[in-house]
Amino acid sequence: MHPKTSVDPSGKFIYGVHRPAFHVVNLRENDYVGPLGFFEDGAPVDNQTNFPAGPVDEFAADVIYEIPNPFPFRGVTYIARPWAEEKAKDPSAIRLPEGPAVSFGGCLRQWFKNTVPPEKKAALFKTLPHPLKLALAETSTDPEDLICLAEISCEFVFDEETRHPRGLRYRKDERGRPRPVIIDHILYEVIANNPRLPDNYKQVMVLRPGVQGGSEIVGEWNDIPSGGNTHVFEYLRRNSYIPWGHYAANMADDAVRYRVNDLSLKDIRALRHLYYQRTYVRLARSLGISMEWDRRCLAEQEIESLRKQIIEALKNPAKRNALKYTRTLWGWNFGFGYAPTRYRLHASHQQIHQQYAMVPANVSANFSKDAENMADPMTTAYACGDQIADFIRHYRQQTGRIFFDAYLQAIENNRRMDGRNKDASLVIYRDAHVMLFVPKAQTSQWEVQMMTCGPVGNILEADTETRRSLDQAILTAVQVLEKMGAKMITCIEYSKAFNAADVDQRLLYAFLPRLPESPGAFSEAQLRWINGHYPEDFAAACRSQLT
Repeated sequence: MHPKTSVDPSGKFIYGVHRPAFHVVNLRENDYVGPLGFFEDGAPVDNQTNFPAGPVDEFAADVIYEIPNPFPFRGVTYIARPWAEEKAKDPSAIRLPEGPAVSFGGCLRQWFKNTVPPEKKAALFKTLPHPLKLALAETSTDPEDLICLAEISCEFVFDEETRHPRGLRYRKDERGRPRPVIIDHILYEVIANNPRLPDNYKQVMVLRPGVQGGSEIVGEWNDIPSGGNTHVFEYLRRNSYIPWGHYAANMADDAVRYRVNDLSLKDIRALRHLYYQRTYVRLARSLGISMEWDRRCLAEQEIESLRKQIIEALKNPAKRNALKYTRTLWGWNFGFGYAPTRYRLHASHQQIHQQYAMVPANVSANFSKDAENMADPMTTAYACGDQIADFIRHYRQQTGRIFFDAYLQAIENNRRMDGRNKDASLVIYRDAHVMLFVPKAQTSQWEVQMMTCGPVGNILEADTETRRSLDQAILTAVQVLEKMGAKMITCIEYSKAFNAADVDQRLLYAFLPRLPESPGAFSEAQLRWINGHYPEDFAAACRSQLT
């Protein structure tokens, strides 16, 4: 029996088609027929159809397509045919509308028929219930609204002449450490992440190094002194939810980026440069490779030279098996959202912010008190790319076929599920090294993936040209999704272990937009993903955004 995947060894996608028809025994004892309302001519409308007299027969319910994910650990996608048929008529309709302009200050001017004095306006903002303050902070497009809310959320020190904020007011805590005077932390966060807040307030509230805490800056990419406009800081997160710490590459305070479409290719390459650099330097040091790297950013040529030295060193089985950190972790939560009910909807902040770390090969295993006298037992530390490694190994054993060869073939030979004689391509963008495409079974409704075309399974195996292609495709993916209206996108990397003997695994990235009215519930908790369009139509909608 073949593994539960949509990728058949023949190089074709395989999926199920439900054509439901059923008979339902009526077990209801009583009728509760009553009026629902009235038509314009006064005729009544009742609920008689809700109370059938006998059993119910459904001879032809909606067709549902069931598509196993190429990777079984990611579940199954269900596409409702009637929903998808509507989108197939016009794939360009697959987009989110721009939000409306919102101005509470504008409403006040309408109500009072004139300009509202600043002190009266500030007083009115203060009297708003907290959920309304959060809603305004999240949705207002009026900078004056946001300034009012910002000055409610914390204490600023202003320039006496310009009235521009110079910084935050600080006090010492019980241990003598300086702490900003923030009156309402949630409101503060939401306002600071609204792109319409004036930049001088953003600078003071969240962008200046140190304003968000004492995380050390241990890396930098900066071409502003030479006339450019790209500047990225690399922060060390010591006490991290990722064991052994992680790093965060943020656009610096003099290179403000709040939208993906504000990013240049140089920006994304700078962000990713710090990821490549940190990973290669850590690997090189663990392998005893020496280099002068203190207090400077390595050039692209130096990074490539270092990569080759690491690959050469790992040919030694003793060194390869002694690696303490064997896998990478890279991710990006773009976009910020907070509901008035205080449910955080996405990310920790809006400013362009990518995170990365290295995952240890093993972690100490703690069985129970009975195991206290055992020699330090170990178990494999988790990395999401390992799930792909396990699956493709199983796939090859069961089918005799290399999974990624079959997967690429299935993408190239894709056919539409609806039988339409129209473009069936799932590919959005490609070059010699990478391919950006729509997976046949999308998990997020707008999921896009990127995969290396050749046998490159991690960033250590990616040469200079491949790294450039990765960077370009990542930028293309998130910019296309934002042009279609996505405000919140999670990006993750599935990579191969550095010491893996298997050469079949490809480097894979998933881009997962979070859409309105799709919060995830019991279906998604079972890895049952519900979709309302054909993947080919979504790919066509994405391609239409490329310029």
